[in-house]
Amino acid sequence: MNDEKQLKYDIAYLKMAQEWGKLSHCKRKQVGALIVKDRMIISDGFNGTPTGFDNCCEDESGATKWEVLHAEANAILKVAASTQSCKNATLYITMSPCTQCSKLIHQAGIKRVVYANAYKDPSGLDFLEKAGVEINHLPLL
Repeated sequence: MNDEKQLKYDIAYLKMAQEWGKLSHCKRKQVGALIVKDRMIISDGFNGTPTGFDNCCEDESGATKWEVLHAEANAILKVAASTQSCKNATLYITMSPCTQCSKLIHQAGIKRVVYANAYKDPSGLDFLEKAGVEINHLPLL
């Protein structure tokens, strides 16, 4: 696919991830993710509590509860529960991944990450680059 056409798809998928993030019950940050393989969405996710838990993501002091799953972890776990594979897929995410999620991304076989906003700690991106994952920062207005 040529660069111009790829950019068009990247923007569209990232905007869809942004919309998906709006489903999150988290007050501090709403993050959305899509996993795309061969131009087909194979998974989606947003940050939130595990299935069966109260949807409230923050404790009384406003801090994020430890059990909250990040959007990309939710998307990868959905693939793990299906017949699909993340091998050579692209992850579209509204916020760059943390270190813990970066390990999951690499281990899942995702080869490309497109993100809109930078997370406060760039260590996750550093790890992914070291692992040979292609990283694209695509800010959305």
